[in-house]
Amino acid sequence: MRYLSAGLIYVAVSTVAALLLGMDGGGLYFGISLVALLFGTAAAIATFFTVSPDATVAAEDQRRRYSYIWLWLVGFVFAMFALRSFCWLYYYDGNDVRIQSPNNLGDLGLHITYIKTFANGVALWPDSPLYVYSKLRYPAGVDLFNAIFAILGFDLRHQLAFTGLLASAATFYAFYRWSGTFGVAGFLFNGGLIGYQFFRTWQFLDYQGGPNISWKSIALSMFVTQRGLLYAIPAGLVLLWQWRAKYADETKSAQQRLPFWIEYVLYATMPLFHVHTFLALNVVAIIIFLGRPAARRPLLQLVGLSLIPASFFVWLITDHFHAGSVLQWQPGWTQRVGDFAMPFLQFWLVNFGLFLLLAILLVIILGREQLKGVQAGNFHLSIDFLLLIAAVIIFVITCLVKTAPWEWDNTKILIWAYFLVLPVMWNRLLKHGSFSMRAAACFVLFVSGFVSLIGGLAAGMPGYGFANRAEVDSVADATRRLPVEARFAAYPTYNHPLLLNGRKVVCGYEGHLWTQGIDYTAIESKLKTLMLGQGDWMSTAHELHVRYLFWGKEESTYYATSSRPWEKKLPLVAKGNWGAIYDFGR
Repeated sequence: MRYLSAGLIYVAVSTVAALLLGMDGGGLYFGISLVALLFGTAAAIATFFTVSPDATVAAEDQRRRYSYIWLWLVGFVFAMFALRSFCWLYYYDGNDVRIQSPNNLGDLGLHITYIKTFANGVALWPDSPLYVYSKLRYPAGVDLFNAIFAILGFDLRHQLAFTGLLASAATFYAFYRWSGTFGVAGFLFNGGLIGYQFFRTWQFLDYQGGPNISWKSIALSMFVTQRGLLYAIPAGLVLLWQWRAKYADETKSAQQRLPFWIEYVLYATMPLFHVHTFLALNVVAIIIFLGRPAARRPLLQLVGLSLIPASFFVWLITDHFHAGSVLQWQPGWTQRVGDFAMPFLQFWLVNFGLFLLLAILLVIILGREQLKGVQAGNFHLSIDFLLLIAAVIIFVITCLVKTAPWEWDNTKILIWAYFLVLPVMWNRLLKHGSFSMRAAACFVLFVSGFVSLIGGLAAGMPGYGFANRAEVDSVADATRRLPVEARFAAYPTYNHPLLLNGRKVVCGYEGHLWTQGIDYTAIESKLKTLMLGQGDWMSTAHELHVRYLFWGKEESTYYATSSRPWEKKLPLVAKGNWGAIYDFGR
């Protein structure tokens, strides 16, 4: 845990230091970025020397721990997934900017926008680059971390790849320490019954990627696309590992636990990186608090000391608490939603297959054990039972309450119920069975996800067009001398060259605004009126706080009937093959 903890603390402290120094200094600059990384480095070194090695594990056991053939096989697939997904995450092919995953078209555009926005030196916490009347509403900690290196001159393609690869290594090790080889396989190969189509078609395809499957590949659909999970999954697993080691047996040696300050930093800063993970961790903490009297004082101390910093980060990413609540009662998760809809039994079996049945069996077995203990006068609840209770509560919440405008986004918290069950299922249900029983169970659980993972990686081999490199670079040159806080009127799309350079637009891609709970329809309508040159377009521009109007190929296509009155009335700031920029003035 030394190296993993040190790496996570490095990211957390560097990011928070950059945020606080940037807020005080009016934005991120070279000196602030360098100092932030020095803070992170010092914290990582302190972590390494304060975390004890696993002294209770003999050297021979250490060697044997990493010698199992199944671990090496699963590790090979994990390495193949990481290399394929992140080395070609964002790359150049001649004049084309391409990406590996079609799932990432919108998501990667959003994250590049945030990285470039931070790196441009805007005041922190910044206004939203996507919407004129809002602060940035997103837990963009990982993007802020990448912006530090962008300011220091690191190529965005390379650092995106290295961030993904290092996060993959951290996630692999965190899962192994949390739930062994079974847990690593569970992360890579989650799936239900849909992948069994392989035995009919004999083709490796991402069967889970279809529009009618809700429980998609976590690795392909979330880990690669939701950049906050690159930090949140390993950090969350470290906290779960810590709490299990700390509260499973009060007499257990403290040598296998992390110092409190490391636990505190990982927990208190989590909202800046991933809010759904923070919510799931809170559910676990509450259940342990209720079920473990000895845990109440240290957990109260942890939560109490974290209240101010965690609330501060939530305040930042929710537009100072102005973002409206999106919680809504909706039983069934996505069972009745659009293409995802299926009859009750079919929905749960197709999506989760044997895993859901084994999880139900696990609840029954552990519940009976605890009931027998209570009847015998033993009111001590095992840590496995408490983790299982937390998983059930998280599962029930995500199946009853919609936590985001898009129902599928509940997966961001649902995965933590799945992660909590993995070690309990292995240790209490499968581990002590015969080899043939274990092999059969793992085959049935993971073959569908394995087929989908390999099929998804193979499907992205040619790559997907994302942007025009010359256009993006030319727009960067044209806007370099323009104020970084200025807002542009432009067509709303996820890969607009302005957004890929971190420049602010009046209204961004509707999919991004909708998932952030922003009602953008009125502003989008006014923007369209402006871009068509209709009515009092000058007053509309001032109402929308427009400083510059961008007219490029997207605008020419989608506003083809525009009268373009600004060409005669506004100064021309820049012009090229990519289009033109006009200045409304201050």
